[in-house]
Amino acid sequence: MLPRSEIIPAEFYQPYIDLIKEDDIHKALAKNTRQFRKFLKRIPRKKIDYAYAEGKWTIREMLQHIIDAERVFSYRAVTFSRLDTTPLPGFDENTWAANAGAAERGWNELQEEWRLLRKSNILLYESFSDHQLGFRGQANGRPLNAFTIGFIIPGHVAHHMRIIKERYL
Repeated sequence: MLPRSEIIPAEFYQPYIDLIKEDDIHKALAKNTRQFRKFLKRIPRKKIDYAYAEGKWTIREMLQHIIDAERVFSYRAVTFSRLDTTPLPGFDENTWAANAGAAERGWNELQEEWRLLRKSNILLYESFSDHQLGFRGQANGRPLNAFTIGFIIPGHVAHHMRIIKERYL
């Protein structure tokens, strides 16, 4: 496994990366998966469609956002690991959220989708060699590699868990 020093500095994503204390991507993904699954089960039903302020996402919409973002992150990781040098665009999470239809989706269905997506991403990361983890690409005008994204994925979830704890529950 690559040392943590191989993380590419990612100013926008650094707060997510900093939330992950593990040095091993596999351990970070596994621990974050357990934590988030437990966390989702403890959210009271009456809070799922709650937003703490006008124009803010509900917890249901936030889970949809987490799913969408994890898909984007994993696509970037596999693109870079395959030495595809095509610069990848950013994405507007607010536009995606407005058009995702999360309010019409079942809470259990969203949890299951995230669980399966995360399982898929764990398998993806298990398939990467150290060499593949280090291949660089560009997303949203910034350099990244699959190794860095391996810390962004659980860090993004940890970030949203913190927001839910502080502002929703």
